[in-house]
Amino acid sequence: MNELPELFKDANLINKIKNRLPILFQLAEQESSRAGKVGMEVGSLREKIIIALLIYKFGANNIDTDIPITEKEVDVKLFNTPISIKTITGKYLSGIKMIWTVDAESAKEFLANYKPICHIILVQVNWNNIGFFYYIPLESQVRCYQLLGKEAYIKLPKIGTNPRGVEISKDAMIYLTNDKLTQKIDIFWKKSAIEFDAYKRWVELWEEE
Repeated sequence: MNELPELFKDANLINKIKNRLPILFQLAEQESSRAGKVGMEVGSLREKIIIALLIYKFGANNIDTDIPITEKEVDVKLFNTPISIKTITGKYLSGIKMIWTVDAESAKEFLANYKPICHIILVQVNWNNIGFFYYIPLESQVRCYQLLGKEAYIKLPKIGTNPRGVEISKDAMIYLTNDKLTQKIDIFWKKSAIEFDAYKRWVELWEEE
């Protein structure tokens, strides 16, 4: 049972996503920043924010976050339906990771065995401009994968470089985000004036009797 399309039928929730998601992602950036640089851990915080959205909409009993480490692409299950959560910052949908790898052989093994297995929630963060909250159904991915073929669908890290992971190709992303079944919510990514102290809540916990 796939309930993700319900997100796009709830007008109140759509407005909340438009208005609240930039604030929450800004907080995630502040929490994971050091000396003005946003760390890689921001991805994990963004993922938790999206999972919290699913819990808010569908209820904690219908969300499974206890995903085995062997599930390389699945981040959460909604009514037992696997979902991958991906976020990217910038104007262009390129460099979106499928998996992080430690060597070229692992990337080749992934390519050899890959097939689409889960729905995708993709959030494009584009500060001071328009970005999107996408739902890319499994059916769209299968169709794109069959049309392009795995070598064109998947971008492997270049040999001899520091491998940063296997990516969905730019051509595949253009196809997927424009597929007839893909749904999206446009978001203006405006930053807010937020007072943030990364240590305040931890100090308050120490102060408890």
